[in-house]
Amino acid sequence: MKKLLIFDGNSIVNRAFYGVKLLTNKEGLYTNAVYGFLNILLKYIEKETPDYMVIAFDLKAPTFRHKMYDAYKAGRKGMPEELAVQMPVLKEVLAAMNITMLSKEGFEADDIIGTVAAYCDNNKIRCIIATGDRDSFQLASENTSIYLTSTRMGTTSTEIITPEVVKEKYMSLPSAMIDIKALMGDSSDNIPGVPGIGEKTACKLIAEYGSIENLYDNIENINGSVKAKLENGKDSAFLSKDLARIEINAPIDINLNDFEIKPYDNEKLTELLVNLEFKNIMNKLSLSSETAVSSVSKITENIESIIIDSADEIAIYINKIISSKEFSYYIFNDETGICSVAVLAESTLYLFSFGVGLLSNFSITDIKEIFECNTKKITHSYKEDIILLDSYGIKLNEVAFDTSIAAYLDAPTASSYDLGLLMGFETYEEKFGKGKKQLSPAEIDTNTLCEYAKKLCAGIISLKETHTKLIVERSQHKLYFDIELPLCRVLADMELAGFKVDFKHLDDYGKKLNAAITVLQNSIYEKAGGEFNINSPKQLGEVLFEILELPVIKKTKTGYSTDADVLERLYDKHEIVADILDFRTLIKLKSTYADGLMQVINKADGKIHSKFNQTVTATGRISSTEPNLQNIPVRMPLGREIRKMFVPTNDEYVLLDADYSQIELRILAHVSGDETLTDAFETGKDIHKITAASAFNVPIDDVTPEMRSNAKAVNFGIVYGISDFALAGDLRITRKMAKAYIDGYFSTYPGVKEYMDSIIATAKEQGFVSTVLGRRRYIPELKSQKFAERSFGERVALNTPIQGSSADIIKIAMVNVYNALKAGGYKSRILLQVHDELIIEAHRTEVDAVSKILKENMENAFKLNVPLVADVHEGTNWYEAKA
Repeated sequence: MKKLLIFDGNSIVNRAFYGVKLLTNKEGLYTNAVYGFLNILLKYIEKETPDYMVIAFDLKAPTFRHKMYDAYKAGRKGMPEELAVQMPVLKEVLAAMNITMLSKEGFEADDIIGTVAAYCDNNKIRCIIATGDRDSFQLASENTSIYLTSTRMGTTSTEIITPEVVKEKYMSLPSAMIDIKALMGDSSDNIPGVPGIGEKTACKLIAEYGSIENLYDNIENINGSVKAKLENGKDSAFLSKDLARIEINAPIDINLNDFEIKPYDNEKLTELLVNLEFKNIMNKLSLSSETAVSSVSKITENIESIIIDSADEIAIYINKIISSKEFSYYIFNDETGICSVAVLAESTLYLFSFGVGLLSNFSITDIKEIFECNTKKITHSYKEDIILLDSYGIKLNEVAFDTSIAAYLDAPTASSYDLGLLMGFETYEEKFGKGKKQLSPAEIDTNTLCEYAKKLCAGIISLKETHTKLIVERSQHKLYFDIELPLCRVLADMELAGFKVDFKHLDDYGKKLNAAITVLQNSIYEKAGGEFNINSPKQLGEVLFEILELPVIKKTKTGYSTDADVLERLYDKHEIVADILDFRTLIKLKSTYADGLMQVINKADGKIHSKFNQTVTATGRISSTEPNLQNIPVRMPLGREIRKMFVPTNDEYVLLDADYSQIELRILAHVSGDETLTDAFETGKDIHKITAASAFNVPIDDVTPEMRSNAKAVNFGIVYGISDFALAGDLRITRKMAKAYIDGYFSTYPGVKEYMDSIIATAKEQGFVSTVLGRRRYIPELKSQKFAERSFGERVALNTPIQGSSADIIKIAMVNVYNALKAGGYKSRILLQVHDELIIEAHRTEVDAVSKILKENMENAFKLNVPLVADVHEGTNWYEAKA
């Protein structure tokens, strides 16, 4: 028999939406329902290999059931906005897959499914109904099976419903499901049924009488309250049966030729899936850029390839490259070093291969002129290339465009900026394996590698063209070309320079931590009444909540929760809690810093070469990893002491530490225009005292240090959209008091409240917020129906323009300071950036001049409506310089 697969479109897309966590693409479009739907669809197509396929969708227009019963489906919540925006996208994808979609005004998708199923029954065609709706059980027959789907956490399960299964579950034939529903009703569709009759009673009655008609013909045989309920609900029962019955003769044209499985429109489908960032689905369908009329495929069609694996005529090729108008390049390397370099110049791809078994006189240094020339270069990894080539003594000349940085500006919350992922073709891992199975570029056939290199270099050109247009459209020219692009070299030189660590001091510090940990451990044992494993949540929970009988805050599947939030809430309940929090802090200091830093000190120069990431944070901030030098804890004295380990390269240098004074509050004054806040910064008043005086209703001269400290938490908390609940937790005060602080703040700075309201409204309207330099962050969460997600989106809308603008300004300062030091021929250099702080290693003969350069460039990085102030300090280690 031929086989037809019919999808209940609305039912499946709902299951997908609620079963797959919210996903968005770089444009902020929700995509989880489309993603889940396509995965279910492809699973069924692969498993069932149908000859025909059709998808039924509901329309918004009222159906014959609504005309029959006004209250039909009344009270049902409308489609969430996050799902509604995905429906047109889904239908566009299905159209590109050449799958027929059916809808009919006045009828539901169920009626279309029933009509198609009846046609299949009459024409001996095997019918499979994919749905998440049990109403379709009435359609089960010898030829028709219902595949009941459910999706949870992205995983889809299926239960196959046949007449036999219906009989076993409900003691009746499928057709009798209409009668069962007529009695029991359906709250989701607002079908009334017979009040007081549930599923169990309905199944029993219909199993005995076969239908409601026969049931009411024999009503005298029913006894007790059931009889009374049936008699009182007779009209409702027959109405409900009409509402529950799926129409199998809907006026739709059924032409099997239209339902035949057809080849996909690969070009259109690939374009859509690339935009949706559905790489896994593209892989399932074996789609790549070669199946789409994309800019990459257009470029690669006319590219000539030349593989160079010896020194013969190498000078000719180099001259052709450096005499071109511009070229893109890609470096292939592994743990042994650079294996190959691909260069695309004027429609020719040159693959310089230094693989195993090639002439020893041919290496990366033989083509150093390509990297050191003045020709415009385009890459996807500017900073990384500088560092890699430097290890070969090659100084990479300025790069004109870095596509990874541009892609980051376009989509700052993307999880990856892999070139293949961005362009819609396979990543290196997907093509050549991952982990231990991954092929090194030196192990790949040069012709195969050359074809892949062609895609990469063409992709770089294509991305450059696309993002250049976006940069112009979004007025981000200064942000990209004056800040982000030159910053690549600044960060690369910082990584190469590294930060010297006093090894002996670090070792002593580890010993001091061990001693402090032992003291705390003994104190905890004494207060607990005996020894136990403090690092065991189970044992700690038993001590806190069973032995010491502290109030239980939260439980987990395995017992009591002892996470940081719980301990903070128990802080004033017992002295042991403070010890446990301090113990955990010291353990982290020991493992992360005392021991952790030891592992990453470069033995050759005694320095730590942290990696500075430019495309990680959504706000534009630079992050530090391997190790993270931006997250050294400073609240505890022992945490601050870690900074003493970081010292200049030698005695000829000292450290200069410059940080902005209250930069985020100054930006808030700039963007909000609040008069009181602006005046405070223009006249040099103490902003925290002003807030404290208002919050505590005291004269400014009577503000105590504690009041000022609490006001400081309010001032900076407002920038992050802090709630009264969170502020209460931070300050260990009542929620009522925290609300009073916040209300007092807004009464003092009404312009800030107006700004906060307006920025959230603007973000909801346009879908994104911007920094002072035009950096964007899209916030799809603002459209969420879920309070928690929407609240998160509002906090992001409040925080990003402030924190992002701060990131923009410190980046401008970094670039300007770097350029000034280079232009002046100074020996001093930037070592580290920590949010609003710069650390310079200054030669002792240059301290005064560099301090002036540092202060002037930081304070004049961007013109705000209030002054930018930077404080510069000197020291023989980071701790001293920061003091």
